[in-house]
Amino acid sequence: MPEIIKKRILSFDIDQTLNIAKTPIPPEIAEVLKECLKHFEICPISGQKFEQFLIQIVNPLKTAGAMPEDFAHLHLFVAQGTQYYKFQNNDWQQIYNFPLQDEDIVKITTVIEESARELGFWEADKLAPDDEIIENRLSQVTFSALGQKASTDAKYAWDPDLKKRQAIVAKCRDKLPDFLYEIGGTTSINVAAPGMNKRFGMTHLLEELSAKKSEVLYFGDMTQPGGNDYPVVEMGIDTITVRSHEDTLYALRGVLGIIK
Repeated sequence: MPEIIKKRILSFDIDQTLNIAKTPIPPEIAEVLKECLKHFEICPISGQKFEQFLIQIVNPLKTAGAMPEDFAHLHLFVAQGTQYYKFQNNDWQQIYNFPLQDEDIVKITTVIEESARELGFWEADKLAPDDEIIENRLSQVTFSALGQKASTDAKYAWDPDLKKRQAIVAKCRDKLPDFLYEIGGTTSINVAAPGMNKRFGMTHLLEELSAKKSEVLYFGDMTQPGGNDYPVVEMGIDTITVRSHEDTLYALRGVLGIIK
């Protein structure tokens, strides 16, 4: 494990790093993160929208007993860090946002749907009421094949080898090459302006927290080349690769054991 004594920031992917995909972090993760907030700046960074950060991280931390003074050390880097929310004046405030142009959102949305339909991967008949396959997350557009409300089992079963999403991405790139396409989570593809990946988000994280790369420890499940955590690895930031929230829990308990 990297030398923890030199770290002041712990940063995390969310789905399959802190939780089961698209679900709130479990109570044991909330408890250990609450303790980490007393010693580190905690910075989740994910393709999720802001409301999901509240559902998946903030609300479980409140249930675990986290207080406003704890949230002062929690930094939400939304949509791969193209949006940043900070807790101040007793509420979450947006510090910055780099939105896509409206016409780009239309182009991306159209091409994703066309590509998924052509490949037979547009499954609107499986959507829960009031759910949607394509979301406008302002600074990115996200395709979630079964929507946000599908069961965890259905999501894990839909594309375990990434082949479906790789095919969709390949077709989208042929039609609309001038955008960034990233596969994430269990059924998702995030589309953003060029360069708007986790390298962008982590660079702004370092700026906002006046930090050096050597002061950050990152946890992610897709750190392999092509994974949406790989840009963090390429930056030279110390990274721990996990395969589940259980791995992260084990590692964080080790971190806390070292510093106490």
